[in-house]
Amino acid sequence: MTSATSSSGDLVVVIAGTSWDGTWHSERHLALHLSERMPVLWVDPQMSCLTPLREPEAGKSLREDRLRRVAPNIMRLTPVTIPGVSRPVLRELAVRQARRAVRRAVARIGARVHTTIVASLNDMLDVVPSAQRVFYGTDDFVAGAELMGTDAAWLQELTDRQLAGADIVVATSPPLQEKWSAQRPGIVMIPNGCDAGHFAKADEAPLPADVRLPGPIAGFVGAMSERIDLVLLEAVAATGVSLLLVGPCQPTFDIAKLDALLELPNVQWVGPKDFRELPSYLRVIDVGLTPYGPTDFNVASFPLKTLEYLAAGRPVVATDLPAHRWLQTDHVTITQTPAEFAAQTQALLAAPRSPQDVAARRALGARHSWAGRAAQIAELIGIDAPQASRTQAA
Repeated sequence: MTSATSSSGDLVVVIAGTSWDGTWHSERHLALHLSERMPVLWVDPQMSCLTPLREPEAGKSLREDRLRRVAPNIMRLTPVTIPGVSRPVLRELAVRQARRAVRRAVARIGARVHTTIVASLNDMLDVVPSAQRVFYGTDDFVAGAELMGTDAAWLQELTDRQLAGADIVVATSPPLQEKWSAQRPGIVMIPNGCDAGHFAKADEAPLPADVRLPGPIAGFVGAMSERIDLVLLEAVAATGVSLLLVGPCQPTFDIAKLDALLELPNVQWVGPKDFRELPSYLRVIDVGLTPYGPTDFNVASFPLKTLEYLAAGRPVVATDLPAHRWLQTDHVTITQTPAEFAAQTQALLAAPRSPQDVAARRALGARHSWAGRAAQIAELIGIDAPQASRTQAA
């Protein structure tokens, strides 16, 4: 690891809710930007020792050292634990094994931990007893119990433990802040952001080779999961416009639910794509769609895709979520019914894309960048600005 750029500490540990190899969620972006200020240890969710036998792709993460460098100033740890972690007793044992793995990794790195940021419900807030403890709450986990195929009562117990044990709690949406404030004071709301510079290059990105639909195209970029209201996508497709779906299928989602939609000649699903490839797909997308159903889980969310569409200069048609209203922008058209969702999509596809609107959307995305969000969190936890920023300011 390189030396820290801050005199206030040596290392930030990020306990992630998803693997470094998976979809880029909030904590991945946060870790990348925090690493510009201080070295980061990224900790994957614990992996069963049998997982590589069932899922060869997952096993790739174990072909190298379980503690290895994955980016400038970022080390990654993949804790490997016993199988059967869905069972209560074994589950607790697996967490203890993961906690030991984190402590060994910290000792091997040889750094003092400044802050532990836990972006999941894993019992890791106090994994390094001397470190500052931050619970980075990205979703209403209890409301999403069915989606995740997990017991809601158990998730509530874990959430209560995180809220009680953290020195600082960050919520990524107004509903989360409001809900958790009933349990403890001082919940800080720092919304999700977007990699504005990455998506601002959409119009110069290479054209994707696998898209066969004629333009103009309405597009959804994200996981195929139960949180998506397929009725809204079906309403768009029924108008005859081109509909492009980009993203993986969540394991708990019944892919057969997409069969009728994908049989239509004006609909195409290109499957999962690396985050680095997404600007190419947004180049061919003219209107971005955020078709989240009105569940408690969705209401508490702050969809990254909405900001990413804006950063690419695309107008957005979305469902009525508090996060969308919080943005206070006419560039996100909020709808109430499937018919309205489809009609607004048609209208925006038919409208010319003016340079002024594109620039305004990109500017809006830039105002909600991950760099800005990370700066807020860095200030909250007491980490200095990057060396280059301090030099420029001087």
